[in-house]
Amino acid sequence: MRRKQLKHLERELDDATDYAAWCELAQEHDAQSGMAQWRAVEPSDLYDAAQIRFRLDRLRDLRRRKDWQGLLFALNEGIHGNMGGMGKSVLYRQAKLGTKQLIEDYIDAIDDSLRQLADLPESVISGAQKQEFFARASKCFGRSALLLSGGGTLGFLHLGVVNTLLAEGLVPPVVSGSSAGALVAAVLGCHSDSELAFFQDPERLSLSFENQSGILMRLLAGGNQLVETDLDRIIAQFVPDLTFEEAFAKTGREVSITVAPAEPHQRSRLLNAITSPNVFIRSAVKASCAVPGIFPAVMLTAKNVHGESQPYLPNRRWIDGSVADDLPIKRLSRLYGTNHSIVSMVNPIATAFLRGDERRSSLSRAARKMTLGIGRESLNFYRGIAQRYGDSWPRFNKALHGLHALLDQEYSGDINIVPSIKRVNPFRLLVQPSSDELHQLIRLGEQTTFPKVEAIRRCTQISRTLAELMPAFQGGEKLARVAALQASSQGKGRSARKKATTMSSDVAKGPKKAVKKKVPRPALH
Repeated sequence: MRRKQLKHLERELDDATDYAAWCELAQEHDAQSGMAQWRAVEPSDLYDAAQIRFRLDRLRDLRRRKDWQGLLFALNEGIHGNMGGMGKSVLYRQAKLGTKQLIEDYIDAIDDSLRQLADLPESVISGAQKQEFFARASKCFGRSALLLSGGGTLGFLHLGVVNTLLAEGLVPPVVSGSSAGALVAAVLGCHSDSELAFFQDPERLSLSFENQSGILMRLLAGGNQLVETDLDRIIAQFVPDLTFEEAFAKTGREVSITVAPAEPHQRSRLLNAITSPNVFIRSAVKASCAVPGIFPAVMLTAKNVHGESQPYLPNRRWIDGSVADDLPIKRLSRLYGTNHSIVSMVNPIATAFLRGDERRSSLSRAARKMTLGIGRESLNFYRGIAQRYGDSWPRFNKALHGLHALLDQEYSGDINIVPSIKRVNPFRLLVQPSSDELHQLIRLGEQTTFPKVEAIRRCTQISRTLAELMPAFQGGEKLARVAALQASSQGKGRSARKKATTMSSDVAKGPKKAVKKKVPRPALH
């Protein structure tokens, strides 16, 4: 009888249309399945409960006795997301809603302690101590990144994922996208939170597509040029004509887009406000969406010192970013200090392996990894042969290189949002969705995200608190950068830049610095 009730609840969970309703059903499911009791029981072989309990009691005792120096020392001992194994993904797959109550209490205690230390007067904890502590804690704990994969029309699933994260205030400041994911990442990077309301309304969004025919039909009717024009129209409709640097100035989001080289002997690029600040985001999105055989390779464009558009690396052409680096986790870590990844994976090649992987046994997962490893090594062997005879087999060599690039990638992160695409027709991956299909894709993206929300909330809670508190203790550097870029992008001239510098000085409580005339920064290669 209970099994039948649980099955009924699971069907209702799958059909829930908003997160609040999903949470109520999840709580009921946990109560009936016994997972609510599992959450309350501290000991488990999945993590070091004794260590977490000891540290939690210590933090509470120090705060009760108002031993602020002791609290600072205790937090300095080790503030990271996997203390005692509490960051293991398996801990968030047991119950429908949340994890061990001890872990949640410990995270809340750290959060409260950080806020309390930040509010203490200078006579108790000096500003220098706070600045040193928060800088170290932020670097030690790291940041989270949201990575949006490629996947053709399935990229609209990302909109549902982003809608849910926006509604819960959980979109990380670092976002990357490739191919279809690049378009959604660009939307996030170029629009303020208030402007993003448009993309959270499927009715309004679908109106933007109702007068456009499918991309595949255009390809069959008129060739590549019409398809390219259609892609240009879609990008222009949703992505403002901004450079990466200007977009960062507007939103504060650090957005990256992956592009792959069209020529051999070149490496993929991760375009963003650090590596390519003056590149137009529209051109980056177009390049990242240039599926080989469907769209022509793209030359990037950038803004020069006079504000004019000009070719960027004019001798290079770029194609679909998912071909070479769908999830640039290592590059984001190097550039932005991220050490926790939230992946929205809609790439059909990867979802076949990831879907249900969390429920497999350790032996089954190991066997799958071994199979992939053998496949990759086999491709390496045959690719070596093809490269030796590359002049004789140019097309085969290129195809084999592309296949190797696809299979030689890691398609998972710390938290994976992987929708079931069984309900999606694979023959429509390159066809613009109808209004009903668009609704279906966005809703499926939202529903797939619901079970991951609490894991994302808990695993990012401390980093979000540190990011909220850091500007007051980091000398105002990031605030100054954002303010200066905003002043520059709005064309307010020297007076606006002076205002941005004053803002930085007020936060840092230090001497004012002269603002140099802004010139485009060179790209990092």
